[in-house]
Amino acid sequence: MRRRSTGSAPQERLSITTPPGEGAEDIGAIRDIVGFHIRLAYGAMYRHFTDSFADLGLTQKQVSVLWLIDDHPGIAQTGLAQRMRMDRATTMAIVNRLQARAYLERGQSPTDGRKQTLHLTPAGHAALVVAKDAIRSHEDWLKARYTAKEVAQFIELLTRLHE
Repeated sequence: MRRRSTGSAPQERLSITTPPGEGAEDIGAIRDIVGFHIRLAYGAMYRHFTDSFADLGLTQKQVSVLWLIDDHPGIAQTGLAQRMRMDRATTMAIVNRLQARAYLERGQSPTDGRKQTLHLTPAGHAALVVAKDAIRSHEDWLKARYTAKEVAQFIELLTRLHE
């Protein structure tokens, strides 16, 4: 997702990608550029994800936030931002949107009055259940292209890039 700079809180914006067309296989020397293939793979994944989630009206980041809050009830926004590797302003914008949809609620930390805790509401939990089904379908689509061993290796290799 890209952010639009408006002078106010950051906003998520969908990145539109284009599926391959006629002659797309002739990419020349760029074929050896790893980053180019990562971008193409991300585009394919994003298109499929967007199609899978069209009816739910949630972004990838919003689903990840719901999932992390479900796994860590009472998590602070700062902890959420760290786990998502996002800046605090972006995290707050996503949390604000999810709260406006009544998917989560903020509370006060019992141990640190400066921190807000996050909890899913029943509506947020219901949305996450539907989202997890869509993610399972999306993951099945992706993993069908690889053996179980290749999937494990793929995750290991990608992890090296982001850790």
